Amino acid sequence: MRTQWIQERQNDPIKTQLYYAKRGIITQEMRYIANIEHIEPELVRKEVAKGRLIIPANINHTNLVPMGIGVALRTKINSNIGSSQICNSADEEVEKLKVSIKYGADTVMDLSTGGDLDKIRTAIIGASSVPIGTVPMYQILHDVQNDVLKLDIPTMLATLEKQAQQGVSYFTIHCGFLLAHMPAVSKRKMGVVSRGGSLMASYMLHYHRENPFYEAFDEILKICQKYDVSLSLGDSLRPGCLADASDEAQFAELKVLGDLAKRAYKADVQVMIEGPGHVPLNQIERNVKLQKEYCSEAPFYVLGPLVTDIAAGYDHIASAIGACVAAWKGVAMLCYVTPKEHLGLPNAKDVREGILAYKIAAHAADIARGRIKARERDDAMSDARYAFNWNRQFELALDPDRAREYHDEALPQEVFKEAEFCSMCGPKFCSYKITQDIFKQYGDKVKELEQA
Repeated sequence: MRTQWIQERQNDPIKTQLYYAKRGIITQEMRYIANIEHIEPELVRKEVAKGRLIIPANINHTNLVPMGIGVALRTKINSNIGSSQICNSADEEVEKLKVSIKYGADTVMDLSTGGDLDKIRTAIIGASSVPIGTVPMYQILHDVQNDVLKLDIPTMLATLEKQAQQGVSYFTIHCGFLLAHMPAVSKRKMGVVSRGGSLMASYMLHYHRENPFYEAFDEILKICQKYDVSLSLGDSLRPGCLADASDEAQFAELKVLGDLAKRAYKADVQVMIEGPGHVPLNQIERNVKLQKEYCSEAPFYVLGPLVTDIAAGYDHIASAIGACVAAWKGVAMLCYVTPKEHLGLPNAKDVREGILAYKIAAHAADIARGRIKARERDDAMSDARYAFNWNRQFELALDPDRAREYHDEALPQEVFKEAEFCSMCGPKFCSYKITQDIFKQYGDKVKELEQA
């Protein structure tokens, strides 16, 4: 739908949604988002103009369906996919993308590090109706033969330009981690757990030079202006364990990200801020408040956070608990965690499990925040359950396939789709049925009690 929209703007000097919003222009993308979010287009424009909402929509990804990330909208979730040096099939990554979209991912990040990275990314973008994000450092490292010490700014900028031309809608850039932060990092239990951050640490300490992404930030902004690539300012120093949460290193980087966000805003480039990580439940609200304070209320995009370190194999659950609290307190987008976190490369099944855990977390938070129409589906589900409308229950479930599968394990025949019981209570002990029978039999007595 965006091909004509983009053509109409081809002569504009800057093509970002922020550029138009600041000038009082409501774009077609803003109108589309307002419609699906049940709010006024002018509210979307104002939130974008304030920097509190971003619309990641590269001008070269014309088959993208517009979506927004900000606290004025419902909570979004991101799915991470991507190859490794061990598993690097483009077809498998496209399958993960399709699973991500089917089960409700709002954006997808291609974190590929192995195989033909350009081929994989092109295939993903071509098959995607949602914005695609990347961590360009992975491609940059690939282009310098996996030797970070060969990194130079021209190579870095060329990679960013190429990915922008391909249609990447947002970059995670590890630009807030400075050489001056290394003493604080040395005090940690787990040091740097971000891949991009660890590579920057190697570069900075070897050459005793500043982070090249920080040094070249203004050049990066020029690329973003040209293609409307949003920046996701990466948290290189996110805590990788509870012991490192909310420490000096984490908040020192966050302050730098806040300064860089202001520079991006002045250049009409859309920005969101990435956040932790592993954080105890009681520290999550403080983390959200400090991000808003330091970063001028730019949308906050968090990984988890995981509220315990010992849930290996179940980290999608441990992190969804933290994610729900974070979204309730004002986080705009949640980056999912799969059961394979800390253990291996997720497959399509793991992607499904991670997405559903995070859809539940995001939806619960939207209900708590009073998002418009957030509870309509829940109320419809209650009506369907009380009416024993099994097919309607399946339709309303976040994962209809799983709901039907579990019901049909014991009662697969179609006749049981009309039954007034399930396999747990059976026909004699269903509380819904007993309650309905009570009101049918004793309805007059209930009215007498009401009148009394």
